[in-house]
Amino acid sequence: MTLGDDDETSGGYGGSGHTRTRLPDRPGDVYGGARRGRSSSRSLVTVVGVVVLLIAAIAFANRGGDDSSSTDGAASQPETASTAASGDRPVEAKTGGIPSGFAQDEEGAQSAAANYAVTLGSTGMFNKGTRHSIVDGIYTPAAAAKLQSAMDQAYSADFLSKLGLDANGNAPSGSTFVSRTVPVGTKVQQFSATSAKVAVWYMGLIGMSGEGSTDPVSSTWKTWSFDLQWSGGDWKITADTQTDGPAPVPGDDRAASSDAISKAIEEYGGFTYAR
Repeated sequence: MTLGDDDETSGGYGGSGHTRTRLPDRPGDVYGGARRGRSSSRSLVTVVGVVVLLIAAIAFANRGGDDSSSTDGAASQPETASTAASGDRPVEAKTGGIPSGFAQDEEGAQSAAANYAVTLGSTGMFNKGTRHSIVDGIYTPAAAAKLQSAMDQAYSADFLSKLGLDANGNAPSGSTFVSRTVPVGTKVQQFSATSAKVAVWYMGLIGMSGEGSTDPVSSTWKTWSFDLQWSGGDWKITADTQTDGPAPVPGDDRAASSDAISKAIEEYGGFTYAR
């Protein structure tokens, strides 16, 4: 495992080595110190866009019983079935704190991939004991056996220290280490009753929240691809890779203070994801 590879293999976006320590541009709180100026033209475009959408919605609502639209027009409409939520309930079972018992179908494979991305992107991956439990729980036995030593080398004491963590993955007193994966969507690339390949597009949060931190919490956009195998009555990972993006254009939101970030991390829990 090479920490600097563009395509990261296993172990979470935090463990890949793509998190870089950045010095603040100027003294003070690096979280609240930077804000991009709002563009008046951009605001105008936003307002105009909202007005157009409202007009379209009103026109649609006032069509009444007009059945004059052709079948060709209906056929040209984009299909949402491939991206819309299924409405199925998330799995309720957990093994070692990790969601388990996914359905043996495409939706179950997507749900497994999304939840595994969340688990592999969590702070638990930075502690050796927790990491071993995670890997044993979501990879096939053969894949887990090959990964454990490689991950131990990747999450070395030297690597952890660069993130501001001690050898056990703990943050300094008064600071909060943040590592979260937030899935945006999933896509089935291959599927059979016993194997699947699922891509998870996600936003990651990683960094150290605390006074004087030189590595403030920042966001990153990645696509995580999982090769899954039906093993032991559940979907398990046999291999996984990551690529950058697609990343949207950054917005004009003001960066929060380190205290606000730490409080949000403590107060807002994660989700169990289902397709």
